[in-house]
Amino acid sequence: MSSSSKTPEHLDTPSPWSLAVQAAALLAINPLGLAGARVHAGAGPVRDAWLSLLQSFMGDAAWKRMPVTITDERLLGGLDLSATLSAGRPVLQQGVLADVNGGTLVLAMAERLPTATSAKLGHVMDSGEIHIARDGIDQRRDTRFVVIALDEGVSEEEVVLPALRDRLAFDLDLRSVSWQEVREYPANVISIAEIASARTCLASVAVADEFIEAVCGTAMVLGVDSARATLMTMAAARANAALHGELEASGEDVRAAAELVLAPRATRLPPSPQDAAADNEPEPPPESLPDSLPDSPTETPPEPPEQNPPEPDTTTAQEPQALEDQLLEATKAAIPAGLLSQLLAGGVRRRASSGKSGASVKGGLRGRPSGSRRALPAHGSRLHLMDTLRAAAPWQKIRKATSKNQQAKIQVRAEDFHVARIKQKTATITLFVVDASGSSALNRLSEAKGAVELLLADCYVRRDQVALIAFRGKHAELLLPPTRSLVRAKRTLSGLPGGGGTPLATAIDTAASVAESLQRRGMSPVIVLLTDGRANVSRNGSGGRELAHADAMEAARQLAVMQASVLFIDTSPNPQPPAAELAAAMRARYMPLPFAGAATVSQAVRVAALDGAR
Repeated sequence: MSSSSKTPEHLDTPSPWSLAVQAAALLAINPLGLAGARVHAGAGPVRDAWLSLLQSFMGDAAWKRMPVTITDERLLGGLDLSATLSAGRPVLQQGVLADVNGGTLVLAMAERLPTATSAKLGHVMDSGEIHIARDGIDQRRDTRFVVIALDEGVSEEEVVLPALRDRLAFDLDLRSVSWQEVREYPANVISIAEIASARTCLASVAVADEFIEAVCGTAMVLGVDSARATLMTMAAARANAALHGELEASGEDVRAAAELVLAPRATRLPPSPQDAAADNEPEPPPESLPDSLPDSPTETPPEPPEQNPPEPDTTTAQEPQALEDQLLEATKAAIPAGLLSQLLAGGVRRRASSGKSGASVKGGLRGRPSGSRRALPAHGSRLHLMDTLRAAAPWQKIRKATSKNQQAKIQVRAEDFHVARIKQKTATITLFVVDASGSSALNRLSEAKGAVELLLADCYVRRDQVALIAFRGKHAELLLPPTRSLVRAKRTLSGLPGGGGTPLATAIDTAASVAESLQRRGMSPVIVLLTDGRANVSRNGSGGRELAHADAMEAARQLAVMQASVLFIDTSPNPQPPAAELAAAMRARYMPLPFAGAATVSQAVRVAALDGAR
């Protein structure tokens, strides 16, 4: 394909679907360098059309679908229990990752993929091999494949794990693509013959050093701190050049690759030209008066002779910067609309984990199975029959030869027993600790009331509860035990009085006691402390700010030992250092919100419930 036809007319302003088509072609050309894509779209004809297009580009390579509930034996391979018992020797069962070698692995509902499964998948993707060393088997198998993570998440809590997304070159959002747009898109824009031809010349494609420097600089400005992103941008540029029959990537190839790889990963917007010019503008020298004025106002100092300094050579010094600026503008224009709105609002929030709020607790007798462990069944634990038989299978030939009971078909011993691991989600409880002292108590109470009501409105979806502790005078009291009842919360909040001193240490002690009792009941408390941090009542009820602050600091350090999620909202009109010191002592997320309304407090609490305080 000639360079003049590199960019078809309908790709001058690329749409999400045209970018998705281009990503599918590049994946088929350079699968090892690009690794895969995350496709954010619900089940429907648009997503199916893209998968069919990718499958046609990939050719006859293997195509496997993997459910999120897959077991380790089915994923990596392991002991074939029935064949082992029949043969009397360990027989290996090949896993999905070995079957898909050289092909494409499609992850259905990837937003629900367990962390352990994602870690195993990522390790195989990085190493390119599967190592099985258990149940009497020690084998290694090479495997390379493309991963397509189908993300059907509809809320901010349902996201693909960051570790998996970082390993995939492309992040495609097809939710805004209509079926009519897919049908009207020109057919055979990229042919299978072009894909095959590009694969043959991919190894000969080179990328100039100035393009590599420009990509690294663009990634740094956009806040993309992953080295994989720059490497995959280079791989995409080489694939795009190979698609057009070129042996060296051009600026157009690098820009197209940056739009696909770097733009969806941006965590901040680049500075505007006006801001950059203001930062680079030299400061004027300070003005000073001469020691003595000239005798005549007409006398002027002689003008220095004009000098013509040599112009700097900009062909080499400014060319990388010009390339980076062009690349930055193209990437900024390609940032998805949803991500762009988040960046304009103040940046994106990186989630450490996915799923609904509430910690995952292993153990217990109720919940979802999560593997097994070697142990004797006791205290109501469940026997994992398959893993027990799998542990006993490799030793059957030896045991039958040495056993006195020759009639037993299967010899199972105590060291073979496995019990099931149980994992369940714990309920999240937001514990509001509200400062009801002083003349501004009414404002703080109204904020807390509005925030509680906003949280209760969606508590059935989030499966969480709220509680309220108010402190004033010399005491702190649990006014509202954990509840989902909106009527009960309104009734309690409406009768909450205000005024008096600030027993902050007593309030922190009470919050710690309540949070500890909730943790013992298997719940995940999130403590939200709304106060100005100016304690004036000590633990023993006496006045004095110094003693009261010292007691509050000690209580804060004791709360930090619990490792609970804490959000410290400073409601003071002018935030002061004591509040920040208290937040640091309790290891809380500190948010100075002097004019925070109910909606702002509610949003901050949702963030704390999802990410934790640290």
